Amino acid sequence: MTAHLPNFGAFHIRKWFLQVEDTLAGETGAAADGEPLRKFVLAACIHNPYAGRYVADLGEWIQASPPLGEEFGRRAVQAAQGRAIVSYGKACLVGIDGEYEHGNALLTNPAANPVRDALGGAKSWVPSTGKRGGPGTVIDIPLAHKDALYVRSHYDTISATFSDAPNRDEVLLCWAFATRGRLNARLGGLKAEDVKGLDGLN
Repeated sequence: MTAHLPNFGAFHIRKWFLQVEDTLAGETGAAADGEPLRKFVLAACIHNPYAGRYVADLGEWIQASPPLGEEFGRRAVQAAQGRAIVSYGKACLVGIDGEYEHGNALLTNPAANPVRDALGGAKSWVPSTGKRGGPGTVIDIPLAHKDALYVRSHYDTISATFSDAPNRDEVLLCWAFATRGRLNARLGGLKAEDVKGLDGLN
């Protein structure tokens, strides 16, 4: 049987997704205070070898995940088209024969650190979410500043949906990115330009 043979390191990836939105004006029509906001979602549709059964140790999947992070990082830089990426978030959407834990296994530091490296380094932990569902499920992915979590202007969300994924025995691994904070953000607090030298959680 040749189905689901690894085609990317230890993983069988059926499809890569890229969803991009560029916002030039605010919800009420106010022009952008500077450059347009590009937000985008990258997702890999991965066969889940643990679907339909309980496995106590998911370490093998976690240990194999750094190349996934490297590829997400490479694709993120490409999708930004020369713009700096300043915010990020991550999520998993697990097919209904799998466990939420299976998706979370691919969102831990071994997979996340190569993404940070691709962005030139990032100090903040990555906001994360996840759920179980099938094709057409909407997932809302949180975004926050990559170097200082409490920069209010960069709190944001992007919604993604996938027409033919995940199948029951698949995991959609998702990363979201943004090239600036919200347009016309005006809630005060720590400013993005003041985050240098902070520890990432301020």
